Amino acid sequence: MSLQDHQPPGHSHSNTPNPARPKPSAALRAKVFTRGDRNPAIIDPQPAGGDTDPHLDGAKEKELPRYNTAGQQVNHAGYPITRFVQPDGESGRHGLHPWHFLRICFRSTSTASKYTNLLWPFTIAAMIMHFAFPHHQLWVFITCYIGMVPAANLVGFAGQELARKIPKVAGVILETTFGSIVEIILFMVLIAGGNKNVAVIRAAILGSILANLLFCLGTCFFVGGIFHPQQTFHEAISEVGSNLMLVAAVGLVIPTIFYNSLTGRLSPSSLETEALRISRAAAIILLVAFCVYLWFQVRSHHGLYEDILEADEERDHDRHKDLAKDKLTFTESCVAVLIALIFVSFMAVFLVQQIEFMVHERHISDAFIGLILVPIVEKASEHLTAVDEAYDNQMNFALSHVLGASIQTALLNTPLVVIVGWGLGIDMSLNFELFDAVVLILAIIVVGNFLRDEKSDYLEGALCVMVYVLVAVTAWYYPNPVTVSGTASAENGVNGTAAQAGGQGNVTAVHDVVERLVRRAMEEMGGL
Repeated sequence: MSLQDHQPPGHSHSNTPNPARPKPSAALRAKVFTRGDRNPAIIDPQPAGGDTDPHLDGAKEKELPRYNTAGQQVNHAGYPITRFVQPDGESGRHGLHPWHFLRICFRSTSTASKYTNLLWPFTIAAMIMHFAFPHHQLWVFITCYIGMVPAANLVGFAGQELARKIPKVAGVILETTFGSIVEIILFMVLIAGGNKNVAVIRAAILGSILANLLFCLGTCFFVGGIFHPQQTFHEAISEVGSNLMLVAAVGLVIPTIFYNSLTGRLSPSSLETEALRISRAAAIILLVAFCVYLWFQVRSHHGLYEDILEADEERDHDRHKDLAKDKLTFTESCVAVLIALIFVSFMAVFLVQQIEFMVHERHISDAFIGLILVPIVEKASEHLTAVDEAYDNQMNFALSHVLGASIQTALLNTPLVVIVGWGLGIDMSLNFELFDAVVLILAIIVVGNFLRDEKSDYLEGALCVMVYVLVAVTAWYYPNPVTVSGTASAENGVNGTAAQAGGQGNVTAVHDVVERLVRRAMEEMGGL
């Protein structure tokens, strides 16, 4: 063996390059400055040959269970694993320890989540302002809006800790559900306020989906693309999610298409009644679809999803740091969830009470509050979690959270608020603003195109965020409904204004636009 064979990599006695060593490609040179280059197989998982699934390649072999001298299975830290608890979720403790509880909750899941805990004074200030200074309505709204962020973040963190105490796929679904529970609470508080909040709920439903698909997913693509030249994800995550979203969107907008297509042909009262009946039928069908989707993920295909997510865990460049962090016990996780839900409920009630003031006194439109303001704050924890996963090159986890939250909004949260409104005698129909419905379909088509190649980069993320900003600007200038009980697009057929003189022409134009969008959506779904 020659002396040069003993030299460390990159060292040579001569300034001339080694002719036997191939010159690195441009793509490899670009990867030198990325964090994931510590394991090149993770970044470029394409196999050299064979039939290995490229999405699962680059992951280390699954570790065999570890056992202590007493024969108990232990995790990486040597703690005996409690039954049903995942190894990386074992805390090694039992019960409630206040100091550990506060320290772990403040640390949270990531640096961004940790900094959101600095906003807890706004949560306390919001409660003080509401009870002691209720006449300062603007400040009550501002403090409640900001104070919702740390409370929602605690819900997400506690849900994540609790999810580690159960099987992996069920844990991801539970974690996504806790991310959406803030939205459920807001919807329930809004619907309890009566018909005056129906327009805000409609906008918030579609705004939540748009915030997930455009803003959150775009931010994931952008942040992940900055630190990793190109990220990949599994088709089982992207294809099933995008197809479900397209089907859910069709179910959501059918009452809107029905209403606008028959404006001028039926009486306003009959049209409202029929649209309400269709909405309630759609809510029941969407709930059934959610149950089928849940069974698909948890029971019939759970093995596939577990393999994908376990392989994705190995992509995390700082997984060793996450494993070394202290964990909450099962009791502490439940206590954290309970505390977070209490604060979230208070913030939601106080926030909803100020919406009417913001609309009428501060002249902020219902569309902007529902489409932009409410979804951003209610999904704060979910967005932080997904972006942190994209930052760690765990795109399958990030997509599971983003698409899973959107699917839950469409197939679970929306039917729930319709059915609860039905029980309360409130006309909670899915007769959305035509603008909202068209933007939703367009957004799903855009995202579906980006997911088709199962790869992402920062350019796609920047484009998604730009589309969302454009929607936000348009929503700022979008007018309020003419009356509280209906939508602006619906009022043209109700009030008999001058707009109804050209109503038939508008209906024809609407019908043509919707027909082209549906045809385009079907083509996209066939191409996925």
